[in-house]
Amino acid sequence: MGGLALLYFITMSTFALALGLVVGNLIHPGAGLHLTPYNPGAKAAMDPTTAFLLEIIPGSLPVLPVLFVALLVGFALQKMGDAGKPLLNLLSLIQGVVFRILMMVMWVAPIGAFGAIAAVVGATGWSAIGAMALLMGAFYLTCALFIVVVLGTILRVVTGVSIFKLMRYLAREYLLIFATSSSESALPRLMAKLEHAGVSKPVVGVTVPTGYSFNLDGTAIYLTMAALFVSNAMGMRMSLGEQIGLLVFMIIASKGAAGVTGAGLATLAAGLQSHQPALLGGMGVIVGIDKFMSEARALTNFTGNAVATLVLGKWVGEFDAQKAQAVFSGQDAFDEAMVVGHGEIDSDAGFDPYESPTIAEQAVEGHPGSSLNVTVGAKL
Repeated sequence: MGGLALLYFITMSTFALALGLVVGNLIHPGAGLHLTPYNPGAKAAMDPTTAFLLEIIPGSLPVLPVLFVALLVGFALQKMGDAGKPLLNLLSLIQGVVFRILMMVMWVAPIGAFGAIAAVVGATGWSAIGAMALLMGAFYLTCALFIVVVLGTILRVVTGVSIFKLMRYLAREYLLIFATSSSESALPRLMAKLEHAGVSKPVVGVTVPTGYSFNLDGTAIYLTMAALFVSNAMGMRMSLGEQIGLLVFMIIASKGAAGVTGAGLATLAAGLQSHQPALLGGMGVIVGIDKFMSEARALTNFTGNAVATLVLGKWVGEFDAQKAQAVFSGQDAFDEAMVVGHGEIDSDAGFDPYESPTIAEQAVEGHPGSSLNVTVGAKL
């Protein structure tokens, strides 16, 4: 089951990356902006104060070596079994610290985005706004076509279920995702609803959490389209060979993306830093419009995982077609007031700071283990 799921996830995310690459080459987003690459050395030479401040901030680590070491450490911890749990708990705490630091950075990110967009619009006028609008419109349209045509066809052929009935069934989750720009927020409800729709609990328990890391179709489309936008805007258009290299790297990088707000932008920055570091200077323009694109990313990711669970359930014989027909036709309605089976959080139970929070807990702001908490209350 796990191998089949991974094969499906890799196939779909690769197709989504390639689709974004094709659309980007058709519309050439960002062409004509002629952004000037940022040269920190030249700026520092003119301004000693800026040089001092920039020296305080550490540079980025190369992504591929870090990813390689992370894989080796992960396999080693798996082989160690119980002996590796202390280190695993320590890594979980370090992960929480890193999330807090990222939150601090995100607090000041709007200032940088404001400066970047203001500079670009001031230099190029309405052409910059038109280029950003073209990218957003093309991205939304591509995501919509991917859901309706690609995912809808697969769902209809394999299970006989209409994509529109599935989307109507998940309507409340779509509203939640649109409000939070994060597909993680609807994870517990998605698992409960798919079980109610006739997919067995083991299939749901394996497919959905795994898909939230390996089957992010919306993020995949975004990565290649946004990378082409930045390269075109900076006048550094990629050759076919460079685009294929970008595609291969993004296949790897997209598997480490999370389903939380801003994860796609972070993955894009990591990809550009490893593939073509000179393109990082154009990231500021993307930051300004990323919020408007994150909703489409999250909705596409969510729909892709819902379809994947139904399809994989059918393939392994763990899908009740009659139950699904009754649910999607409205004869067997889901109890919206209750989420069972996955993701419940016992508010009366004590919180163990050394226990790694589940995906569901990380997606609930206010839970002690959540990575989305931005404030910490303290009694003085």
